[in-house]
Amino acid sequence: MYYIGIDLGTSAVKLLLMDDGGKVKRIVSKEYPIDFPKPGWSEQNPSDWYEKTMEGLLELTDGMEKKEIKGISFGGQMHGLVVLDEKDAVIRPAILWNDGRTTEECEYLNTVIGKEKLSDYTANIAFAGFTAPKILWMKKHEPQNFAKIKKIMLPKDYLAYTLTGNHCTDVSDASGMLLLDVKNRCWSKEMCEICGITEEMLPRLYESYECVGTLLPDIAERLGFSSEVKMAAGAGDNAAAAVATGTVGDGKCNISLGTSGTIFISSEKFGVDENNALHAFADANGAYHLMGCMLSAASCNKWWMDNILETKAYGEEQENITKLGENHVYFLPYLMGERSPHNDPDARGTFIGMTMDTTREDMTQAVLEGVAFAFRDSFEIAKKLGISIERTKICGGGAKSLLWKKILANVLNITVDVLETEEGPSLGGAMLAAVACGAYENVETAAEKIVKVVDSIEPESELAAKYEKRYQQFKQIYPACKELFSVITK
Repeated sequence: MYYIGIDLGTSAVKLLLMDDGGKVKRIVSKEYPIDFPKPGWSEQNPSDWYEKTMEGLLELTDGMEKKEIKGISFGGQMHGLVVLDEKDAVIRPAILWNDGRTTEECEYLNTVIGKEKLSDYTANIAFAGFTAPKILWMKKHEPQNFAKIKKIMLPKDYLAYTLTGNHCTDVSDASGMLLLDVKNRCWSKEMCEICGITEEMLPRLYESYECVGTLLPDIAERLGFSSEVKMAAGAGDNAAAAVATGTVGDGKCNISLGTSGTIFISSEKFGVDENNALHAFADANGAYHLMGCMLSAASCNKWWMDNILETKAYGEEQENITKLGENHVYFLPYLMGERSPHNDPDARGTFIGMTMDTTREDMTQAVLEGVAFAFRDSFEIAKKLGISIERTKICGGGAKSLLWKKILANVLNITVDVLETEEGPSLGGAMLAAVACGAYENVETAAEKIVKVVDSIEPESELAAKYEKRYQQFKQIYPACKELFSVITK
């Protein structure tokens, strides 16, 4: 039997085929465009997601016995606003997670409504990328479109709708909307009232591993699948990646070094840090997690390589970087503003410390280190909560770089465990599909049987000490630049 995981990412949809023993058999990726209509804005056409997913499903399963496919599920980019009218037609392009247009709406929510009330209603405060501020923005700036709204959805859930005809979401992804009462795993009536919407506009809630329906007959026929293929609710990309890395259960940690970056700490109990610097979300496992999210992680290196150095030789650019812990150039990785822990959409990417002898390698190293230092910022919040983290797993495109993993191990001064399969949300989606189909008793069992650590990178005491000094310098740069950011972005 086979299970498909669909990772609806920001730049591409990645589809993965897994057998019932947890082995990855095939992977297909299909890219689609992202639009930036104005500085700080970020949008996509949901029809692109559907078309590329269908193309990917056909390619992924070409030449195989398609009747052996039993389940499909998702990991997906979080927070995006997809709005449908009474005929379930998309009203406007989706506003994505890394869109920064909602500064005023977040200010209203955090100051007029108040962070304390927001935290009480949803366990979180307003961030520019969250869904609720986008709804308020649309209500103010596009009232005619707002009046058409019949259903509000998240990106991966729009895909689930196109495949099953059901309006659904899961609690992990819904946690990032600022509309969910995370502790009680239900929609917040108070937040619906604040946003001027009704609970009926929101999709039905499921746990990530629950079946939400089966394939529509016409979709099944087009793909050559059985119409009995089960669709599991899936999870937000980070919660799905946590499943794929076995970060389920109490006190486990995973770092996702993808387009965005996250540090994910699983917990059996619900908890919120007093400043809401880390997100408190429901888990794909039926429990909870704390998460620090930076808006630009591996995308910083992609920007530096593709746009500035104009090269695709990522590995070659890192080969001559040898003086770790000694770089005097620093980089703030805030190319799309920043979420955790600063919650500042005006923050910008910044190089500082260059001199006449600064080299190409120094600048590249600064980008890698800047991302690692930004992870450390969220890591410090977790430590202040009394959470002891001695090791972490890692996934995401950036995790393919041995140098970057070594930098992270020493900046955080913890062991970084490397997995046999680093497929992140797509593998997590396939695992959730397998649980929904009964191939595994629960998510923990699936993780225990499928996830395998094949290498561990230990911190080196001398290098960790050097990076400790560098981090103490790095963390002074953002406060020094904060007021300037708010001026130059106006």
